[in-house]
Amino acid sequence: MSEEDIDIDVDDLQRRMDGAMGNLRTEFASLRTGRASATILEPVMVEAYGSMTPVNQVGTVNVPEPRMVTLNVWDKALVGKVEKAIRASGLGINPVVDGTIIRLPIPELNEERRRELARVAAQYAEHARVAVRNVRRDGMDMIKKAKAAGMSEDDQKVWSDEVQSLTDGAIKRIDDALASKQEEIMQV
Repeated sequence: MSEEDIDIDVDDLQRRMDGAMGNLRTEFASLRTGRASATILEPVMVEAYGSMTPVNQVGTVNVPEPRMVTLNVWDKALVGKVEKAIRASGLGINPVVDGTIIRLPIPELNEERRRELARVAAQYAEHARVAVRNVRRDGMDMIKKAKAAGMSEDDQKVWSDEVQSLTDGAIKRIDDALASKQEEIMQV
C-alpha cells in the first residue's frame, strides 16, 4: 500500500481543536468579571421581528466607561423586549432605559461570586479539554485504521507523535486561557 492511500487529516484535527478553543473563548467572554465588556451581551437573545435574535444585532453596543455598557436600540418598539431579555438573561445586571439607550451598570463582584465565577471558568476549560481529547482519540483511531491497512510502524509513530503534539499544544492554550481568565476574575 502506498503512502498516498493512507489519509490522516491533521488539518481537520487541528481545525476541530481550534474550534474547541474558540468555544472556550466565547464561554469565557460571557463570564462577567466586574469590568464592562461589549461581549457580555453576546449570549442574550431577544424576540425581534418574529424570531430570536442576538441583542447585539438589534442595536449598537458601546463601553463608554469601565463599569458601564450601553446598548443603543435601533428600533424604539424593541426597547422593552430588549430590557426584558437582559433582565431574564441571568447576567445579574439591572438595565436602565433612557429613550432608545439602555444603560447597563456593571456592579462590583464580591469575593464569593469571584470564586464561583473562577470555578465556572475551570468547568468551561475542562469541557474544552475533553473536546480536545476526543479529537485526539479520533486521530489515533484513524492511525489504527491506517496501520490495519498497511501503515508501517515508523509512520504510525510519526503520526501518533504529530497528533499528540497537536493535543499538547491545544491543552496548553486552554490552560493558559484559564489562568488568564481566573486572574482577571480574581482581580479586585
